[in-house]
Amino acid sequence: MAAVSIAEAWPARGQPFTVSDLDRMPDDGHRYELLDGALIVSPRPTTVHQLAATKLVTLLENACPDGLCVLVEPAVQLAVDTEFDPDAVVARQQDVGGAKITAPPLLVVEIRSPSTALIDLNRKKAAYQRFGVPSYWIVDPDLRQPSVTAFELLDGRYTTLASVEGHEVLRAEQPFAVRVVPALLLAGLPRQPEG
Repeated sequence: MAAVSIAEAWPARGQPFTVSDLDRMPDDGHRYELLDGALIVSPRPTTVHQLAATKLVTLLENACPDGLCVLVEPAVQLAVDTEFDPDAVVARQQDVGGAKITAPPLLVVEIRSPSTALIDLNRKKAAYQRFGVPSYWIVDPDLRQPSVTAFELLDGRYTTLASVEGHEVLRAEQPFAVRVVPALLLAGLPRQPEG
């Protein structure tokens, strides 16, 4: 694929973005995602965000059974006008192999950042629900009080499985049994003072 500028990748005037347009976006350090034809641009994740993602992926990988796999920031195409790059995904091995995940993953994890917090909690959650992703977790890597909120799909709608903070334990059984302690995702980092 040839490198192009954002202007060259932009769709024709008045046209919504498609996954094909998204595939042409430059690799410039930003995360480009697509939600119902609207481009979402996020800054590079912070090192705290990356540490939480790395520790969570390691935890998931250590608990992952045969036939499933844990992926870091894969492109997940939900529709021709919607594609996300979640921080972590658990997918069936049979769904891995192409440039993108196009079948609903079993688990999608988004590490929350200030620029995407409302999108992750509302719009992305609704899109993953429509796509049929059975489990969706949002990790908040707040150094004062880290948290994990887990949603599970029941009768086509997400319900809150659990919301844990600090040293509380998330006991998830889907897509496999795993225990997550939010504070351990940031272990070793200094807590930030309140205020």
